[in-house]
Amino acid sequence: MTVRLRFSDLRAQPGLLTGLERLGEACWPGFLLHGDVRSWHLLPEEFPSFQTALLDPLGEPVAAGHCVPLSWDGTIGGLPSRIEEIIARASADLRSGRVAGAISALAVLVRPDMRGRGLSRAVLERMKILGSRRSCTCLIAPVRPVLKERWPLASMEAYAGWRDAEGAPVDPWIRTHWRMGASILAVAPDTLTVTESVAGWESWTGLSFPASGSYCIPGGLQPLEIDLEADRGTYRDPNLWMVHRIDASTGLPEDCDPDPGLDRVGDPPPGLAAPDAGPGGSAFTSRPRPWASWR
Repeated sequence: MTVRLRFSDLRAQPGLLTGLERLGEACWPGFLLHGDVRSWHLLPEEFPSFQTALLDPLGEPVAAGHCVPLSWDGTIGGLPSRIEEIIARASADLRSGRVAGAISALAVLVRPDMRGRGLSRAVLERMKILGSRRSCTCLIAPVRPVLKERWPLASMEAYAGWRDAEGAPVDPWIRTHWRMGASILAVAPDTLTVTESVAGWESWTGLSFPASGSYCIPGGLQPLEIDLEADRGTYRDPNLWMVHRIDASTGLPEDCDPDPGLDRVGDPPPGLAAPDAGPGGSAFTSRPRPWASWR
């Protein structure tokens, strides 16, 4: 039986906030809910129409997209370094009346039992068209690869370059963006930081940390650093900046049919290839360049 889903947002339905909070708790590794993002509360207050939800027939969110309009100069150097900076800059743009030429994603969430049905792509398309309504030219996204936790010792730069035998990114979330025409811009090494006591980290992870050092943890994309003398554990969450071109002619999806054949997260395909170096000899560069050159 086909289940019809529809989009809404916090401007149209402020009461969705509780459901969106529950969805976040179901989707994120628990420790990320304690990161140093202090301005998240500004999203429903200042950007309610950009906090979107895909609702089931009972009105419950099964997927969500959090984003903000943002001024960006089109260079890698001009990208925000952290989630907190994205929100702060968007808020400053709003208060100053500065024109935002881009949309920045903050999170795309899909309820665990609804994954593998193409809903994440539908949410990204929704973000792009919200940007189109404001004459934005691109969607930028700090992408958190869904399978990176299986290889926490691999650098994000190396992992982002892994390809399957057909040349597609191995990671399903990076691959979704790539198939939509997005390009990789740069690694964001520390989009948020979680700092807690050793006992707190042991409670969150179910692990024990008998000595200072680096530890791989469930849900972590890179190791947790434990300092027993300071009674402190520090985790920095790395992401991958990607950019989508926004086509003003694209129509706004108001509802969708889940597709069981898309965005499935599973074992990586065999035949991993080396990173695609491209004409410059590297898949990445630290030189500021206009985003259009990465299309």
